[in-house]
Amino acid sequence: MNDQRSARASTLEAEPFRPAGPRPGFLGGTVQSIRDIWSHRELLGLLTRREIKARYKDSVLGFFWSLARPLAMLMVYWVAIGKFLGAERQIPEFAIYIFTGLTAWQLFSDIVLTGTGSIVANSGLIKKVYVPREVYPLSAVGSALFNFVIQLGILIAFTVVRGQFPVGARWLYFVLALAVLVTFATAVALFLSAVNVYLRDVQYLVDISLMLLFWASPIVYSWSQVSQYLDGILGTIYLANPMTQVVLAFQQTFWVAGDGQPVPENLGTNLLITLGVSVVLLWLGQRTFARLQSNFAQEL
Repeated sequence: MNDQRSARASTLEAEPFRPAGPRPGFLGGTVQSIRDIWSHRELLGLLTRREIKARYKDSVLGFFWSLARPLAMLMVYWVAIGKFLGAERQIPEFAIYIFTGLTAWQLFSDIVLTGTGSIVANSGLIKKVYVPREVYPLSAVGSALFNFVIQLGILIAFTVVRGQFPVGARWLYFVLALAVLVTFATAVALFLSAVNVYLRDVQYLVDISLMLLFWASPIVYSWSQVSQYLDGILGTIYLANPMTQVVLAFQQTFWVAGDGQPVPENLGTNLLITLGVSVVLLWLGQRTFARLQSNFAQEL
C-alpha cells in the first residue's frame, strides 16, 4: 500500500505545474478558456441541473409548475385581454402575438438576471475550489433554455389548436433570432456577472434596465402602431435594439395571422449583422470576465 502511494506521489510530482487561472492574451486566452470550459462540461451540466431543481425545491408538484405558469399566462392573454378587453380588434390572434414576444423576452431576461447574480450566488464554491468561473453564468444560460423550451412547446401547441401553425421558410427567422438572443444575452451575462462581484448595485440596475428595455421592444404593442412615430434617427435607434429585432423575427415566425402587417425592411440582414456584433461582444465579454475573475474569491 505504501509503495502504491509513493508511486502515485512520484507521478504527481513529475507533472508540470499549471496556473489555476485564465491565460492572458485575447487569442491564446480565448482558446484556453474554451478548452477549460469544455473539459469541465460535466460540471456545467451538473450546475445546470442544480439550477433547474432549485426553482422547485420542496415543491410537491415540482416540474408541473414549469408548465402551469406559462399556460395560465397564455389563457389570461387569450381570454381576458384578447376577448374581454378587445385587443384582438387591433391585433389579430392577440394571444399568439403577445405570447410570442414574451417567450423571447423571458429567455433573455432569465439569462441576464440569473447570469448577473450567478458568481455571487455561488460564492461558497468559488472560494473553495478553482474551476473555470464561466461555468456559473453558463449554467444560468442552460437553465433558462430549459424553461424556454417548455414555453416554446406551449406556444407551438397553441398555434396548432388555433390552426395557425407556422410552416415553410419563416422558421429561418426563428433560428437566426434565437442565435442572436442567446449570443447577445450570454455576452451581457458574462460581463455583468463579473462586474457585479465588485459593484453589487449592478443587479438592481439590471432590473430597471430590463423593465425599460421591455417597453422599448414591440411585445405588448405592434410594430405598425409605433412605426409612424419612429422617423429618421429615432427609428434607427429603436431598431438597433437587438431584442426589438429578435421579437420581430419571432413574430414573423409564429404570428401567422400577422402576415401582411408592416415589418421593418431588411430584418433578416439586420439580424445577421447583429449576430456578428453579438459574437464580438461575447468574445469581449469573456475576456473582460477573465481579467476580473482573479480577485473573485477575495471580493466574495
